[in-house]
Amino acid sequence: MSEAPGKLEEVRVLIVDDDRDVLEAFDAAFQAEGALTQVAMDGNEAVRICREDPPDIVILDMMLPKRSGFLVLEKIKGHEDSPLVIMVTANEGRRHQAYAESIGVDRYMIKPVPLGRLIDTAAELVAKRDEEEGQDDDGEE
Repeated sequence: MSEAPGKLEEVRVLIVDDDRDVLEAFDAAFQAEGALTQVAMDGNEAVRICREDPPDIVILDMMLPKRSGFLVLEKIKGHEDSPLVIMVTANEGRRHQAYAESIGVDRYMIKPVPLGRLIDTAAELVAKRDEEEGQDDDGEE
């Protein structure tokens, strides 16, 4: 029985959240879609991982110990090979969203985010980026 590939097959995902329950739920959901996941529980660790082993996409909580999601975003965006970033936050303030967008967030989602919607958003962003990069022209979809 061959399983259909997940929506995020082989996509490298870094999940950053200081709430272990959220981290584990996101991690399991992304792995179920075939993603290669890494997790971090604070902003400094997230920046270190992005520097040493850059993921394709980062799921980033805004309120983090040691370094806020905004500071992480500032550090990891703005390079040619910057990862895609979906910021997930319980903060509904428009100012925060505007600021996140001004420093390059790719998507801003308010918690609680349904896992299916988060996965779909991640898959959509990755597909769009791959399309813009013109794929590696290996003919695969």
